[in-house]
Amino acid sequence: MSRTTGTTRKTENVGTDAGEARITWLPAKGARLVLAVSHGAGGGIEARDLQALAAVLPGHRVTVALVEQPWRVAGKKLAPAPRTLDTGWRGLWPALTAPGLAVVAGGRSAGARVACRTAAELGARAVLALSFPLHPPGKPEKSRADELLGAGVPTLVVQGGRDPFGRPEEFPPGGHGLVEVPYADHGFAVPKKAPLTQDQAMDVLTGAVADWLDGLA
Repeated sequence: MSRTTGTTRKTENVGTDAGEARITWLPAKGARLVLAVSHGAGGGIEARDLQALAAVLPGHRVTVALVEQPWRVAGKKLAPAPRTLDTGWRGLWPALTAPGLAVVAGGRSAGARVACRTAAELGARAVLALSFPLHPPGKPEKSRADELLGAGVPTLVVQGGRDPFGRPEEFPPGGHGLVEVPYADHGFAVPKKAPLTQDQAMDVLTGAVADWLDGLA
């Protein structure tokens, strides 16, 4: 395991059947949970929502594990098929559970879908679905609601109010919680003319997730 310098972050490369993946750990003192979150199909762990959670949650005794799927570690620009993404996530799971704490599986966009599809079989404590892609933009008939509704564990969806992959009001009823980040798009960016700032939008997101995680412990 290699450690980054100047911060509390540490990185760990993990071999999986889909290739080598990477975990960036942000340990919490007296941790009670691990939140493992992966990126979407169009970006990495530098996404604003993932970085915001990584900055805030260790202060709530939640260790954050930012997961980079093998295709990102290999420098590829396109994500592989969902089955391959699931294989990579499964291969990472033993490393995520190594601290001996309950693990909340999560991710943004495609990463949220992976977490939902695999949560029950892997024994995840819960699922955090950030910007869940309920359907392709402009194609609401191609719903992926079955993945969300089939997670089988407590689930929280955090969705931008103007996400073209599924606005909050489009989500079906179910056992999951749903938090809206007003005016935010799929990447949780808000327009400059919105009545809340980008920092305030991230505060909505991190506050909701922290409160939800407090309720799981």
